[in-house]
Amino acid sequence: MLEEVERWLSRRSWSVTDRPLDRLTAAKRASGTTVSVVLPALDEERTVGEIVAEIRRELIEKVPLVDELVVVDSGSRDRTAEVARAAGARVVRRDDVLPRVPAVPGKGEVLWRSLLVTHGDVIAFVDADLKEFSADFVTGIVGPLLTEPDVHFVKAMYDRPMTVMDGPGDPGDASSATAGQGGRVTELMARPLLNMHWPQLAGFVQPLGGEYAARRSLLERLPFPVGYGVELGLLVDALHTVGLDALAQVDVGVRRHRHQDGQALGRMAASIYRTAQLRLARGHLVRPELTQFVRGASGFEPRTYPVDTEERPPMVEIDEYAKRRVA
Repeated sequence: MLEEVERWLSRRSWSVTDRPLDRLTAAKRASGTTVSVVLPALDEERTVGEIVAEIRRELIEKVPLVDELVVVDSGSRDRTAEVARAAGARVVRRDDVLPRVPAVPGKGEVLWRSLLVTHGDVIAFVDADLKEFSADFVTGIVGPLLTEPDVHFVKAMYDRPMTVMDGPGDPGDASSATAGQGGRVTELMARPLLNMHWPQLAGFVQPLGGEYAARRSLLERLPFPVGYGVELGLLVDALHTVGLDALAQVDVGVRRHRHQDGQALGRMAASIYRTAQLRLARGHLVRPELTQFVRGASGFEPRTYPVDTEERPPMVEIDEYAKRRVA
């Protein structure tokens, strides 16, 4: 590990317990900083309500830390929007944001559009599929942005236990958690890429984690990969934009969420590789497709999936966003 990264780990890696709530609210009050929390959601009716309710109860009603709580629904076919709204979030449909630009599927697309429907100086992103959610996820990633003026981007770090089925049935009915086995795409794809090509980022425990916060003044200047590559893309571009010392990470404990199957992870890895490749070359792209195999009646059958190759430009280049800032 680079000496620079070792120094960074000692200066910019914290625990959520390092910043009690009273310190955060005092810092927020003194600075006048506003905080928005955004949950990108697609068919998450089973978990989104508890997450929204926890944030509203602990960080809006008990203490005035979060000013705005928004769920951006990217086309759910279940009751995600209804559940989130009942729990106390403002729900926005992805396709209603910037309608002149047709929306494409992908998490990064939703996060990019959220900049147009939020107003906070600090924006915290939280995945909507988390189980046993704690408000510590929000206070952890927002804390350094309220107390450290030279920090601009904060990632959560945590244990990610892998759920292993012990018998038939729904996950959780007969399963056990294996510590340290989560984050398969991180260990097999993202961490090797970062260590080889962006060694300054080798100190991040969860570079692909969906819980992170940043200053609007940074996010609005960054391009957003539309798909699964958004976390790696934002991290790499933040490094080049504000430098390593402006990045930080905070330990928030344990993250439990729904795990995807191996083929879904393969598609995720392909998207992440494409995002890295674009940033390395800023030129010719590798073939933006991934072929996988499933066993069918006559043997293994190929299935080819497109790898998203589109990125949204920095939000400051969007006319509607510029007009909103002037207004």
